[in-house]
Amino acid sequence: MTETFAIYLLLGAFAGTIAGLLGVGGGLIIVPVLVYVFTRQQLDPEIMVHVAVGTSLATIVFTALSSVRAHHKRGAVHWDVFWKITPGIVLGALLGSLLAKWMPAHVLRRFFAIFEWLVAAQMLVGLRPKPGRKMPRFVGMAGVGGLIGCVSAIVGIGGGTLTVPFLVWSNLRMQEAVATSSACALPIAIAGAAGFVLTGWGSPQLPPTSLGYVYLPAFLGIVLASVLFAPVGAWLAHRLPATTLRQFFAIFLVLLGIYMFTPH
Repeated sequence: MTETFAIYLLLGAFAGTIAGLLGVGGGLIIVPVLVYVFTRQQLDPEIMVHVAVGTSLATIVFTALSSVRAHHKRGAVHWDVFWKITPGIVLGALLGSLLAKWMPAHVLRRFFAIFEWLVAAQMLVGLRPKPGRKMPRFVGMAGVGGLIGCVSAIVGIGGGTLTVPFLVWSNLRMQEAVATSSACALPIAIAGAAGFVLTGWGSPQLPPTSLGYVYLPAFLGIVLASVLFAPVGAWLAHRLPATTLRQFFAIFLVLLGIYMFTPH
């Protein structure tokens, strides 16, 4: 158990550093690594991916709080945009957790893998949307928020890879889009994690230290380390070549995607 908890701490340290360094949410790393660790722990294959996703969302609650606090101090968060998109995000994240409940483990794995490959491709190509339209009205924002929340909950991420491009396309500056996206990650994580707790509640396949589909030892280890190491990543971001790092990280995501897509 001590050795496994050390792995959770290392995973949290790595995910926190990458989040601070590249602005990429840790869920893209946390989910596949947890699946690997859970496989070694011999968790039931039918629920281990759900536990990995639920646990990832729960950790994002705390990393998002830390991130949005820093961005708010700089006055970069558009709270008017946040409040317009949040109702859709919450409903979408709850829907995503319900959909994930009924997805077989191999389908959920492959959905995650395909999403990870799409993110990697975007990072390798460096594709960025050009500002092209005004921010949608309330109904449009609710629809976009619902889609972002649903997909993010299914794959266990804070949604930045979806929210930032949409906000940039809607004429927010990149720094403001990243800051507002960090705020949007909080309702995604809260609603998504709550959904995974409820849908997994009472499952006889879960290990005893679980809260629904959230595995508490992994949650604790990842949160402790990621919060400590996110500032390290932010410090490194000003001293290392961001483009090269993004390309290497994209290749790493491709490999993680291959692991998740391949049957085990």
